[in-house]
Amino acid sequence: MTGDPRDRAQLDPAHRDETPAERYDRNWNELLQELRVLQTGTQILTGFLLALAFQPAFLDLSDGQRVFYLILVVLSAVSAVIALAPVALHRGLFGEGAKGTTVAYGHLAMVSALIIVSAMLVGVVGFVFDVVVGPVAAWVTGGALAVFVILLWLVMPSVLRARRERTTP
Repeated sequence: MTGDPRDRAQLDPAHRDETPAERYDRNWNELLQELRVLQTGTQILTGFLLALAFQPAFLDLSDGQRVFYLILVVLSAVSAVIALAPVALHRGLFGEGAKGTTVAYGHLAMVSALIIVSAMLVGVVGFVFDVVVGPVAAWVTGGALAVFVILLWLVMPSVLRARRERTTP
């Protein structure tokens, strides 16, 4: 990177020449893009889960597997509600100059939805492995996926943030 302040402004939002309203608008648009990605994945998983109940083999599930399945369906619904909450708040506060509040709320909702979706992803994979292979494979695979999610979603951003703080003047 050159010493040109414009390079810094493009890479570091703290150095951008924008008003608070422009920052809120930019942050809201970025949040909406993230919500779209999250919603698509959640909708696909939800469709998969809902279709399972209408398969003939569903009757062969144990009581424990059915309870686990229903927990996954509830997690799916909760993640959709949480991910849509910022949009509902935006509609409710539209035109009232509350973009900063909406963006802050949206950030918290997005983090919450990611937590729920990660649990749902791990659960769905564990559920499939439980039904197809058995409970040991479900625990091993679900545990490995949970570790992978933690590494990519928590550890990696922390490492990159720390590295960036060390190299940013």
